[in-house]
Amino acid sequence: MKFLHSMVRVRDLEASLRFYCQGLGLEEARRKDYPQGRFTLVYLRAPGQADVEVELTHNWESQDDYGSARNFGHLAFAVDDIYALCAHLSGMGVTINRPPRDGHMAFVRSPDHISIELLQKGDPLPPAEPWVSMENTGTW
Repeated sequence: MKFLHSMVRVRDLEASLRFYCQGLGLEEARRKDYPQGRFTLVYLRAPGQADVEVELTHNWESQDDYGSARNFGHLAFAVDDIYALCAHLSGMGVTINRPPRDGHMAFVRSPDHISIELLQKGDPLPPAEPWVSMENTGTW
């Protein structure tokens, strides 16, 4: 058995692509529009990792409320520099829900409220401001 992908529904495809691609650094692997079904599938992957993907499903003109997406759980990514990525995301207007106070773990949420866990590759980074003093915000 081989794990292929996780699917998350998105309300605003462009906002989600900005978050996942410009924010987290994922790359679009492929996209397929299904006019008869009125939806688009976009597959994203981390650079150099063709075997595991995140599938974004955008149902055109859907008014469905996907809720807080807490029943999904979260996606997790190992990152080279958790402080730099959190600063980058914060600069894009993304709330850092659980700051990387320990130099190891942070949580943010996508535009569709999908929890994203960020984990520092290797050993935790030394504690640094502003992260050490930052409180949790909202839920993740």
